[in-house]
Amino acid sequence: MIARLLAVLALQGFVALPTAELLAQDFEWQGRLQPGRAIEVVGVIGDVRAVASGGDEVEVTASLREHRRGRAEDIEFEVIEHDAGVTICALYPTPRRAERPNECRPGGRSRNNTQGNDVTVHFTVHVPAGVKFVGRTVNGEIEAVSLSGDVEAYTVNGDIAITTTGFAQASTVNGSIEAELGRADWNGSVEFETVNGGITVILPDDLGADVTAKTVNGSIETDFPLVVRGRFSSRSMTGTIGEGGRRLWLETVNGSLRILRR
Repeated sequence: MIARLLAVLALQGFVALPTAELLAQDFEWQGRLQPGRAIEVVGVIGDVRAVASGGDEVEVTASLREHRRGRAEDIEFEVIEHDAGVTICALYPTPRRAERPNECRPGGRSRNNTQGNDVTVHFTVHVPAGVKFVGRTVNGEIEAVSLSGDVEAYTVNGDIAITTTGFAQASTVNGSIEAELGRADWNGSVEFETVNGGITVILPDDLGADVTAKTVNGSIETDFPLVVRGRFSSRSMTGTIGEGGRRLWLETVNGSLRILRR
C-alpha cells in the first residue's frame, strides 16, 4: 500500500520515489539470557551489527528494505529458544520448486533459499555483558563492537570486524577480518579464514598457542616471538607462541596475515 501510494505521488510530481524503499515491517525482540548463553542472529542479505548493551536484556531489531524483487511483508522472523541460548532467523519465502522448506535451526544449520528475492534485512543486536554473540549472514558485513562475551561471525560476501574482551572466531570468503580479543584462554581451536582479504588478529600479551598461518598471495607478520616447526616461508608458517596448548589458525588466499599484541 505504501509503495503504491508513493508511486502515484511520484507520477503526479509530489515526491521523488527512492530506488530502495525503507518499509515499516520492522522486527523487535527482547529477552534475558544468562552469561555464557548465546544470542544467534541469522540472515541472508544484509549486515549484522552487535553493540554492547547497558542493561541486562538482549535486544534484537531488524529493518527491511525492498529493492527490485520480493516483498518485505513476506519475510518472517522465527525465534527459537534452546539449551545454548536463543536463535533468531529472518526467513525468506520457500521457493516453489524447493525440495525442502526454508527453516530456522540453531548452530548454522538453517536452510534459507532466497531464489532471487533481494529484500535486505539489517540486524542490530544489543548484547549484555557475558552473553555470547553469534552472527551469520551471506551477503553482508558483520560488526561486533566493544562486547564483553565470546563472538562468532560468519558471512560469505562481506568484511568482519570484532572487538571483545572475550575470544572470537570468524570466517568469510570475499572480505577482510579484523578481530581484537581480550582473552587467550580458549579451549581447542580458534579459526579465522577468508579467501579474498587480509586477516588481522590482536591478542593479549599472555598468548600461548600453536599457530598455523597460510596465505598464497600475501605476507605473514607477528608481534609475538615464535618457535617455528618445520620449514618457514613468508607465506606459510607453523609454530608455537609461548607455551602453546591451544590452536590458532589463520588462512587466506589473497591477502596478508597479521598477529599483533593488544
